[in-house]
Amino acid sequence: MLDLTWQNLITLLIGALMSGALIAALFAQKLKQKTAQHAKQLEATERSADESTRLTKLELLEQQQERRKELEKEILEREEHLRQRENDQRDRDNNLNEKEARIITREEHQALSAKRLAEEMRRVKRYRDAYRHRLRKINNWTSQEAIEAWREELRTSEDELVKEIKREVLLESEQMYRHEAQRILIDTMQRITATPPNEISATLVQIPNEDMKGRLIGREGRNIRAIESATGVTLMIDETPGSMLVSSFDPVRREIARIALERLIKDGRIHPVSIEETVTQVRDELKDSVIELGERSLLKLRLHGVHPEIVSLLGKLHYRLSNNQNTLEHSIEVAYFCSLLASELGLDPDLAKRCGLFHDLGKAIDHDYEGSHASSAAMLLKRYGEDERVVNAVAASHDEVAPSSVYAGLLRVADSLSASRPGARANALEGYLQRVRSLEDLARDMDGVSEVYAVQAGKEIRIIVEPNRMDDQEARHLARTVRRRIEEELNYPGTIKVTVIREKRFVETAK
Repeated sequence: MLDLTWQNLITLLIGALMSGALIAALFAQKLKQKTAQHAKQLEATERSADESTRLTKLELLEQQQERRKELEKEILEREEHLRQRENDQRDRDNNLNEKEARIITREEHQALSAKRLAEEMRRVKRYRDAYRHRLRKINNWTSQEAIEAWREELRTSEDELVKEIKREVLLESEQMYRHEAQRILIDTMQRITATPPNEISATLVQIPNEDMKGRLIGREGRNIRAIESATGVTLMIDETPGSMLVSSFDPVRREIARIALERLIKDGRIHPVSIEETVTQVRDELKDSVIELGERSLLKLRLHGVHPEIVSLLGKLHYRLSNNQNTLEHSIEVAYFCSLLASELGLDPDLAKRCGLFHDLGKAIDHDYEGSHASSAAMLLKRYGEDERVVNAVAASHDEVAPSSVYAGLLRVADSLSASRPGARANALEGYLQRVRSLEDLARDMDGVSEVYAVQAGKEIRIIVEPNRMDDQEARHLARTVRRRIEEELNYPGTIKVTVIREKRFVETAK
């Protein structure tokens, strides 16, 4: 019995030990699994951290590369800018060097010419003294008689030296004044912004539909007759859809008709009573607009002290055209030209502005004033207390009265500059051809002329003379004569250059 008990105990102990071992093995296996799982998680975390670090590095690297590209681009732009500035500076330096070289060359040429002229004058003086002494000794002439004889001899002398001296003196004086005048005119013209010309003889009014066109015509044409009667224009409605033509040589009437038609079309009520009311309203509004335009032109030119009647007439010039050129814009442009020319010549620029602005004022004056537009404007300006020099300049702008001050000539020059600039006015082909023919015929009538050609759209005339019938001095005299005849006999815009060509050609053919 005791032995059985010990056996049971031993069996139980062995079972317990085996159970403990089994439990320990299971616990160890589970611990091993948890350790492996934890290791996998740790490895995954490390991989994720490595991947995040790698992506962060790549992003930083991309940002650095983009920043580097931006910096390189900025550096290239700055280098290009510096290179461009260096090129510009080099060009400016080269231009300055060229100008300096031209100035030095011109000064040297002038000094040489002056030296040659002085030497020739001294030589001529010696000849004159010797010639005078001989005349006194031989003929017992007085000093005055000797001087007259010497002058006559020089005038008729065939000596090439005397001719050369005459030519140089005349050319230098004429070129000096011509260059100075060209400089003043060019400087003045470059400071004026050209205004494109207006086109105009008719105005087009848009009509939304055919029904509105019928309503504008009215029953048996009563509405269109009412519009024409109230505005003084001619309305032309043809089969062309969506438009109506307003025709009139008076731009003020045409503008009133255009605005009235647009308002009637927008309102929709079209009958003789509404037409008359609308035209009256537009006419009254246009009077206010005319005053505003006149005041705006005075403000633009910084002029003051102008009578309200003159201001109103200035505004009306906006609706007048002269050879397809807006008269108010032309007057403002002439005022600017007068002011700039007066500043160059040391005159009063404000007084010159008034001369230029008011010179075409007569084109807006009605039949109450008799005479041409220049004389009418002069009478009106005198009536409202303008300066006598302004009144005379306006009156003398068309050679109707004699000029009494330099401002009259200044106004004529400025008026020619404004009228003759490219695109300022529209000239008919017939008028252009007639002017060219008159120019050629005038020069062809002169003795010794072989051929005549008008070139550069009538801005230059080239005259070929017969060399056997005319020497160089006579050719120059012909150029002066033609120039004077053109100025006295022809009307032309701008200037005309006269070129006389005298040459001999000797041709031989070898066989």
